[in-house]
Amino acid sequence: MLMSLASSIFLQNWPLYTNLTAMIRFIATTTTVIHHHLRQQIRTFVNARIKWVRDPYLDKAVEKEKNLKPLLSLKNLILSHPSKSLPLRTISPLKPQLNLPTTALKFIQNYPFVFKTFRPPVPLSTLHVKLTPNALSLHNDETLFLSLSHYRKDLAQILAKLLMLTRAKRLPFYVIERFKFDLGLPRDYLLSFLPEFPEYFQICQMGFKDSDGREVFGLELVKWREDLAVSVTEKRVKREDFGGRKRVHIRFSMNLPRGFDLVKKVRNWVEEWQNLPYISPYEDAFHLAPNSDQAEKWTVGVIHELLSLLVSKKTERENIYCLGDYLGFGIRFRKALVHHPGIFYLSNKIRTHTIVLREGFNKNILVEKHPLMRMRYKYISLMNRVLRRGIPINAGAVRYRKRLTSSLKGGKRKENEKRMRQVKSLET
Repeated sequence: MLMSLASSIFLQNWPLYTNLTAMIRFIATTTTVIHHHLRQQIRTFVNARIKWVRDPYLDKAVEKEKNLKPLLSLKNLILSHPSKSLPLRTISPLKPQLNLPTTALKFIQNYPFVFKTFRPPVPLSTLHVKLTPNALSLHNDETLFLSLSHYRKDLAQILAKLLMLTRAKRLPFYVIERFKFDLGLPRDYLLSFLPEFPEYFQICQMGFKDSDGREVFGLELVKWREDLAVSVTEKRVKREDFGGRKRVHIRFSMNLPRGFDLVKKVRNWVEEWQNLPYISPYEDAFHLAPNSDQAEKWTVGVIHELLSLLVSKKTERENIYCLGDYLGFGIRFRKALVHHPGIFYLSNKIRTHTIVLREGFNKNILVEKHPLMRMRYKYISLMNRVLRRGIPINAGAVRYRKRLTSSLKGGKRKENEKRMRQVKSLET
């Protein structure tokens, strides 16, 4: 195939080649062009199993947010009531909707610095739940932050960029709902946020119906915004300059965990794959052969940009699959996540599968901490405070103490006893 294509091109241009030097130059150039053309049309990924290796740092980054979403959902439910409190019997039946991991009462008791149970001073009153003063103060700070105009403008641009990742510049609300928490959208964004930006968004019919026969509605971008059509990867390259290299030479940042070693043939494939031209996720590259290496690099770019838009640089795997299925990527999203463990990490912590953008973390710490994540970490700090004999202590220190206690049976007794004294200082 290569020879026939080269011969055809050569015969068409025969009058141009009057000397041997020109002929050699033509053959070299043609071979490069053909090789590049084939990489765009065929798949060269080697048939080798890529093992999954646990990354304890990124697992910790995921695990630290355990129960944060249900806790915030319960907090918002309580504060939506005029009295800023709710009877426990009202909360208990809502366990599935709130995604509580245990009974409502046990969940509330697990976080004594966030929730407080009490009985109203009336006869035959039932147990009620309200927020502690610390949690209520934090909620007020969060509400103030979410109302800031510059934050809301930034959020509108992020949501616009999400819509720009689609060919039609629109998404059904059932997809947006999956990313609402990760994007940092207000829980009632349809009423409290979207009406502020009529120049950005409009509600539209998606042109199909759900399983119950009801019309599906979605959100549409009013007009394409060229100033936003620059990916995080392109911005990074421009910031770092890379000696003035052009966009086509952009490579993805890769960071494999300790103990992870790609076999040589996979490593060689990744190196060649990285050198393929970079196609912006805001371009439509569905014309590429879907199983080609070039199409996979574009697919990786779309997932990379999606995760970069999220405040925590991670999301549940099913959310990505849902978006990929709607956009028409199908199994290509699944393959991209498996083939590139140096770009994406799959964590199986907190009862789900989470896709983490490695580039967004330095060990278990976000490289660029979004202001909303700073607020959420304050909630996590309250969640980690527990009572022991009426004294507040850090739950993380308690877990560390238990691990050290079990290790005291080993050989490094003096060293562990020293650590135990340090833990006691943390608990006070």
